[in-house]
Amino acid sequence: MVPVTPYSPHLEERDPLVVMRETIPAFAAVLSGLSAEAWERPIAPGKWSVRKVMIHLAQTELALGTRARMALTREHYAAQSFDQDRWLALESGMSGADALGLFTALATANLSLYATLDEAARQTSLTHDEYGPMTVDWIIHQEAGHQVHHYKQLRPLNLDVRR
Repeated sequence: MVPVTPYSPHLEERDPLVVMRETIPAFAAVLSGLSAEAWERPIAPGKWSVRKVMIHLAQTELALGTRARMALTREHYAAQSFDQDRWLALESGMSGADALGLFTALATANLSLYATLDEAARQTSLTHDEYGPMTVDWIIHQEAGHQVHHYKQLRPLNLDVRR
């Protein structure tokens, strides 16, 4: 059974590992060569800047990858939620280029792990204080859909973010 996460619609019923293999390098293709000013431009009125979106993506890769690794190595693992805005404030000094590099490295490491998992490992269960019972497969689907969600926000900016 395919897990349903808040970001599942972004996968359009595609294999999350295939989606990740496409999406991870797509961020670099869209964001390479940005000026310092462009990194600071909000993606829409009242929204985060491009830099902050990439920091958020890197932090999410860190959190979700850690949850999967903990679930795979500890019985009865209980994941905790995190406050994305408070986490983002912790990294206020990170550049956009560094955030993109960190996202790419973490997402690639997570994808490498997920690609080695058999179905039994993907069905490893854990609980989450906000979402309740879930599996490692749920995390994989959430992570891939989350990447696509933010990629869809940034992709249309491609033509005017370099100015």
